[in-house]
Amino acid sequence: MIRVNLELEGFEVVTAADGAECLEVVQQVRPDVITLDVVMPRLDGLRTAARLRADPVTSHLPVAIISACTAYEVESGMAAGVDAFLAKPFEPAVLVRLVGQLMRREGPPSLDGRHGAGRAGSSRG
Repeated sequence: MIRVNLELEGFEVVTAADGAECLEVVQQVRPDVITLDVVMPRLDGLRTAARLRADPVTSHLPVAIISACTAYEVESGMAAGVDAFLAKPFEPAVLVRLVGQLMRREGPPSLDGRHGAGRAGSSRG
């Protein structure tokens, strides 16, 4: 659902099946924004976010947690350096707006000026 909604708005989306794969994909693709679910096999979203922040190559990338967003998840996510949280269930327009805001914060607008242009990485369990 995340992929479809972002692609409909012009984002290029690259997915990973879990946090461990996400770390590999991010090194290859260098996305503009990373979305993570908390519950994922092998490496959960909170530990994935912490590892992204600990790596100088990925420490600057905006990270959003898309999950139930319990108080524990938000507190742990903030400690790990997560930039934004989106509670499930969510409206697709809110997801698109959040990713767009994180992209604009990260870097300059796209060269072609397309709405939503950019690359988003998404990991889910």
